Amino acid sequence: MSFSRRQFLKTAAVSGGALAILERNVLAAAAKSPATFITGKSQMHLGTVTYEIAKNWDLPTLIKNCTETGFEGVELRTTHKHGVEVTLNADQRAEVKRRFADSPVKLWSLGSIFDFHTPDQTKLRQDIEEAKRYIVLAQDVGSTGVKVRPNGLPAEVPVEKTLEQIGRSLRELGDFARDHGQQIRLEVHGTKTQLVPNIKRILDVADHPLVGACWNSNPTDLEGAGFDANFDLLKNKIFTVHLRDIYLEDYPFRRLFQRLNESGFKGYCFAEIPESPDPLRVMRYFRSLWLAYQGLL
Repeated sequence: MSFSRRQFLKTAAVSGGALAILERNVLAAAAKSPATFITGKSQMHLGTVTYEIAKNWDLPTLIKNCTETGFEGVELRTTHKHGVEVTLNADQRAEVKRRFADSPVKLWSLGSIFDFHTPDQTKLRQDIEEAKRYIVLAQDVGSTGVKVRPNGLPAEVPVEKTLEQIGRSLRELGDFARDHGQQIRLEVHGTKTQLVPNIKRILDVADHPLVGACWNSNPTDLEGAGFDANFDLLKNKIFTVHLRDIYLEDYPFRRLFQRLNESGFKGYCFAEIPESPDPLRVMRYFRSLWLAYQGLL
């Protein structure tokens, strides 16, 4: 059975020189987080997606709440109250960048909803061009990358054709992102497209050092040959991670953290969890469990 991220919530980077520069910038940005917990076991960072726990927080509230709970970074999902959208003018973009620069919280990612699977070639070109505008926004506000996603497979189109179309679109975006100091992070998302072998095929077609995966902690990660085999398909291309509630026992979260650490992952794991009437308490519990699962408490 396939599950979407919304169902989960309801139920509970080119040229070698340019790549090297971007990689150094990304890792250096992560190292600046004062709340980083780097030990012999882990160099990962914890953040939150604004979807859904923080979707109604403005930027000052978001930064304040993350600071108080030890969350090091954020992914700003489009359409939420933070208001970081392509409609911002130059001064507003500079203000967003300043707010994060003056805080201990890192703006790590912008979360778009572009998906590139449509058989309508006019719409596909529009989505690619809009994604480029979003990449420019990410650069202007001080982010390090943009999350995109596949969101399904049109029934009237052969699967391989759709996967290749998404991959070619991401290759074009990767070239554009290179010139703006960004990564493209493909969320493991959508009915059937969330199957890890399909994501692997998309990334193989893209064949771009700045295009990687946003691991999404889906139940479908356990299908086929199992979790470890699926993780191995993407382990060298995981740029970010989305986590649902990690107390859930239908998913091997401890094993995920172990494999991420073994692979040398130094990026962000983002909590993508439901709203709560007591969000700071939930965030503190989430962080404690995230640390405990790695043996850091």
